Amino acid sequence: MTESREPPDEGPAPVKPLPGAVAFVGMGTSVAGCVAVPVVLGILGDDAWHTSPLLLVIGLIVGLAAAVGSVVAQVKRFL
Repeated sequence: MTESREPPDEGPAPVKPLPGAVAFVGMGTSVAGCVAVPVVLGILGDDAWHTSPLLLVIGLIVGLAAAVGSVVAQVKRFL
């Protein structure tokens, strides 16, 4: 009869290092860019097509959604 041997317990999983200040600065600039670009495009579109504030609001919604997606993707690296 053969004995079944379990692999030795290696202890808890290694802890990932916490992000430094550079990661937070990168996250902030990413959020700012994600929001600023569609908002500016919305303002310019509203001026060109006289649809104020429709394109501004659409740009803000798109920018916020992109910013949330960017932050989630960046935070997942540290979880």
